[in-house]
Amino acid sequence: MSARFGIWLMAMLGRLPLRWLRALGWLLGRLLFVVAVPRRRIALRNLELCFPDLSPERRKALAQQNFVVFCQAWLDRGWLWSAPESVVRSRVKLEGALHELDGNTPIIVFAPHFYGMDAGGLTLPLHMTRAFTSIFSTHPNPDIDDWFMTGRQRFGDVRMLNRADGVKPIISSLRHGGLLYLLPDMDFGRNDSVFVPFFGVPAATIPSLSRFARLGRAKVIGMYTRLTPEGYVAQLTPAWQDFPTDDAVADTARMNRELEHWINTMPEQYYWVHKRFKTRPEGEPSVYR
Repeated sequence: MSARFGIWLMAMLGRLPLRWLRALGWLLGRLLFVVAVPRRRIALRNLELCFPDLSPERRKALAQQNFVVFCQAWLDRGWLWSAPESVVRSRVKLEGALHELDGNTPIIVFAPHFYGMDAGGLTLPLHMTRAFTSIFSTHPNPDIDDWFMTGRQRFGDVRMLNRADGVKPIISSLRHGGLLYLLPDMDFGRNDSVFVPFFGVPAATIPSLSRFARLGRAKVIGMYTRLTPEGYVAQLTPAWQDFPTDDAVADTARMNRELEHWINTMPEQYYWVHKRFKTRPEGEPSVYR
């Protein structure tokens, strides 16, 4: 299947009633859990490390539901990135500390990798006028990359930056009262990372949230987007108090604690198929063998 046909098919599927699309996502997720053996093993290992007190049966059920939510959120891109604005507004709700978006104080939105992250990122520009910046990796297929970038920039004043662009445009946007949508909770390798606990396991984590907040003189708010039967609910938190500090490692450890709290409210919706603990401290063996 060519990328262009796949993109067209996604747009066609996006026209289906949401309950039909979610049912299809459920079927695909159950199938993917069976056939995608390497990713299933990664998800189960992550859950074993992060939730050792859960029974193997409970972790398996969580992983299975995780694959279902992954497929449902993937299919939802069909309507998120092509349906009329009225449809997106009716299905994606923004709740919580909306007052934090007022004024011109620079803002960093900590938006970790829950499967609803694209829905959350799309609804923010619908509720504000300030410049919106985010950082994403380029997809190797140019058609898919264009689909991603066009979809994510369809509303508001949004600028998607490649990681290779460096920090200067990010800091410049922040200092002019912009908003940075930041997803720093993946394992990006050893370079520039610090090891801080994530569910009690040392995890290589980029301290960019603390660094960007300090350089951009920005406040930090959390945004956690939950997939629901009706669409999505994106929850904004009040600005974090006493953040950043002069200790980037302590700030990054706090970031992981904030994330742990929200994962515990919807563990089936976090990105467990990623090798979060791939990079190990010197001398430690891989946890995925």
